[in-house]
Amino acid sequence: MVRPAVDLARIVLAVCALLLLVGGSLYIVHPFVPALMWGTTIVVTTWPLMLRIQRHLGGRRWLAVTVMLLLEIVVICVPAYGAVSTLADHAADIMAFVKALPDYALPSPPHWFASLPLTGSLTREWQSLSDAGPGGMLAKLQPYAAVAARWMMVQVGLVGAFAVQLILLIIVCGLLYAKGEAAVRLVTGLALRVSPENGAHIVHLTGQSIRAIALGVVVTAVVQASLGAAGIWIAGIPFAGVLSALLLLMCLVQLGPLLPMLGCVAYLFIHDARLPAILLFVWTIGVSVLDNILRPILIRRAIALPMVLILTGVIGGLLALGPVGLFIGPVILAVTYHLLLAWIEAPRSLAAENPDTQAPPPQPVDSAQHPVADG
Repeated sequence: MVRPAVDLARIVLAVCALLLLVGGSLYIVHPFVPALMWGTTIVVTTWPLMLRIQRHLGGRRWLAVTVMLLLEIVVICVPAYGAVSTLADHAADIMAFVKALPDYALPSPPHWFASLPLTGSLTREWQSLSDAGPGGMLAKLQPYAAVAARWMMVQVGLVGAFAVQLILLIIVCGLLYAKGEAAVRLVTGLALRVSPENGAHIVHLTGQSIRAIALGVVVTAVVQASLGAAGIWIAGIPFAGVLSALLLLMCLVQLGPLLPMLGCVAYLFIHDARLPAILLFVWTIGVSVLDNILRPILIRRAIALPMVLILTGVIGGLLALGPVGLFIGPVILAVTYHLLLAWIEAPRSLAAENPDTQAPPPQPVDSAQHPVADG
């Protein structure tokens, strides 16, 4: 038989053209990628809620989409505006504090503080800053002033881009809510082309993983930050709005609310408010251990994943991809984990489906035919 000739040049040119099309398309849509990722995460997580609202509204999808977008504006945009407005309202106080650093003298640590365990080095450092007198705090903070100033300038420059991303986020969520079924069919069809056996399962698993991480990580972080912020507000800590935003950020990145709230406890002790400090300390311990109880319950309601896998995905995704990595990291690890389990179980499943292909059981040895066995 004569083998057909292979047009290598045509194949190479077709592959190059395909790569150029894919690369050009990704380059054109890359400004929308963050909004698309966040929008997909929000829509996948809240899709059951949208369907429930749609049923209560007589099956009118457009009205349910409008309600969901209004809820997202209230839940996402209003807190962001609250954090920015809090910083703006206290801008004069912050500048006054910075200008007063050269004349600020840190008070000496209380006598009881040195008797606490594991506070020896902290007490000595605190006392050295107090002995330095006015300007001692400024001398310690001066090496970090330039870095902090550059960071603040970068964040201010990103405010406009952040506002644009919020607008794009709302638009993407509206489109996905309106055409969610068509988007699922498209993604499922693409997954089936890549993997005919496991494509639909991978898409379903991805949706479950996104919903599990959103419920377990984000809801737990919001609950912890809300309870911690409530304690800070009731205790009368200054800059409570800024501290609340810091609590939410630290809870989202899985660092917990312990350090900021312990700082508030120390502030109350320094100002001789011992009873509020003790109550806030007890509240801090309770809020800090809440995630160990609430997060596993919420995550296992959606999908069965090892907690080590979730924490690794959240922290690693955050370090590698930024805030959106909170969801992308655990989802990638979850899909990889379940594909690995499916690959390990594939031979057993095949053997169970085709019992005739299994090796026959060993036959007993006939001593009449095999005299050696008698020996």
